[in-house]
Amino acid sequence: MTDARERVLQHLLEHSVRRGDFTLKSGRKSSWFIDSKQTICAPEVMVDVANLLLERIPADATAIGGLTMGADGATFITAGVAGTKGRALRAFSVRKEVKDHGAGGRIAGSLKPGDRVVITEDTVTRGTSLLEAARVVRDFGAEVILLLAVVDRGGTAGAMASEEGWKFDALFSAPDLGFEYEGA
Repeated sequence: MTDARERVLQHLLEHSVRRGDFTLKSGRKSSWFIDSKQTICAPEVMVDVANLLLERIPADATAIGGLTMGADGATFITAGVAGTKGRALRAFSVRKEVKDHGAGGRIAGSLKPGDRVVITEDTVTRGTSLLEAARVVRDFGAEVILLLAVVDRGGTAGAMASEEGWKFDALFSAPDLGFEYEGA
């Protein structure tokens, strides 16, 4: 394990993972929860998170983004770090609903039709937010080349992505954090 990966893993375990009784977005109950933004947005490891994501992003990717708020931290940090390395990645957010004023639409930020896009998310359980963002981006006219999460707590996103013809990857899994997958 690289030093950066170990630092991020330890930070997730110490600052992002919580034990107790939680209700997930799906309505299901869980004995653990992960607020990975506590790690993604922490100054002591945010560059490590971005570098780990960049290692997984194909060289021909031209943009990164996903459903706001879950994707925003990873998106903007990764695009910024990429820029310091001479790698141009446009960054954007997918709004949860269509904006009816200004320029409208669901895309906010820098995305162009034809872009080769990595859809990101902080934590996925089932993968529905990743898929929603990917569909919006596809309908916008960009090509989705990878769905990439910081943490996969559910273990089902890969199969769901594959059904749509997309690849899925994650930096960390529930088992990496000492838990069973909780998808479906």
